[in-house]
Amino acid sequence: MDRPQHKSAALPLALAYGALIVYASLYPFADWRDQGIVPWAYLSAPWPKYWTGFDFAVNVAGYVPFGFLCALAILRAGRVSGVWRPVLRATVAGAAVSFTMETLQSYLPARIPSNVDLGLNMAGALAGAVLAAGLERLGAVAYWSRARSQWFAEDSRGALVLLALWPFALLFPAAVTFGLGQVFERLEVAISEWLLDTPFIDWLPLRQFELEPLVPAVELLCVMLGALVPCLLGYLVARSVVQRAVLLPLTLLAGVAASALSAALSYGPEHAWAWLGLPAQVGMAAAFFAGVLLLFAPRRLCAALLLMGLVLQLSLLNQAPESAYFAQTLATWEQGRFIRFHGLAQWLGWAWPYAVMVYVVAALSRRGRAGAVPTS
Repeated sequence: MDRPQHKSAALPLALAYGALIVYASLYPFADWRDQGIVPWAYLSAPWPKYWTGFDFAVNVAGYVPFGFLCALAILRAGRVSGVWRPVLRATVAGAAVSFTMETLQSYLPARIPSNVDLGLNMAGALAGAVLAAGLERLGAVAYWSRARSQWFAEDSRGALVLLALWPFALLFPAAVTFGLGQVFERLEVAISEWLLDTPFIDWLPLRQFELEPLVPAVELLCVMLGALVPCLLGYLVARSVVQRAVLLPLTLLAGVAASALSAALSYGPEHAWAWLGLPAQVGMAAAFFAGVLLLFAPRRLCAALLLMGLVLQLSLLNQAPESAYFAQTLATWEQGRFIRFHGLAQWLGWAWPYAVMVYVVAALSRRGRAGAVPTS
């Protein structure tokens, strides 16, 4: 097996998905206690009396991507001959993660460890690993590697991971369309709660004004910047103008689809397009127009514009309050089947723009980075 020319994005994606599994398995992270039994006693427990098809499907499907990404990461590393050893290693990794999560659930009164869940999780990891091995045997992984070499620069792994996470970051509804990173109000409340009843509470500066909703023009600008930032991130690693021209509409369509899915999950399918008001429509059109104008821009210019756009958008968003529907959204998600995932999606939405900022600054600091994009 030839060693890949690019560092695979499968490993960081597997780690990110592993973090999702940890969150989903241990939420709400409260009231830890020793229940007086060995934490792995569930292994010998009888078959549960009540289970649903949804629980069965979720426990299998939840580990399929993890097994797939782990096996793919091992395959692309090129250090193991054949395709079945990566399947075994990925399945063992999935089993280890599931065993750890189920064991830790023994200390959470809100969660119930289950040997059935462990078996289903292992089956999901095995299915994902077999799928990755099958794609490798069919040549699909090698085809993706060649396509990636043709489309993206050699140091594109970080950007591709961030681009892959962007639609998931949009799944928790934001106050403004594509308005990720709105943390000021929540951070202010959290710090106040942490410092309450301590001498340090007097050190906290008090805000003398109430946050006001954004006017339509500023909302439009935030939508445009929020849509343009991931497009510019793709421009940083695309090899040519042709690839940029394809990435531009695909990125915007991914954002639209994620926003519609978010609204449908939060407020019902009939409200899937309620977020698509005039500011959102004009903002996305402006982002597309700006993206077209920047098709031939040098990478360093795109990076500089990306950073300026992020700083401007974050400064504007964090001067506005959270969505008026936030409490309703939170209640809807917590009462539904998304209780384990809504918090992670929200944290991803908070952190994504800051992670992009760190990545771009680090990329600009590297030596030998190309200053212009080929025009062919």
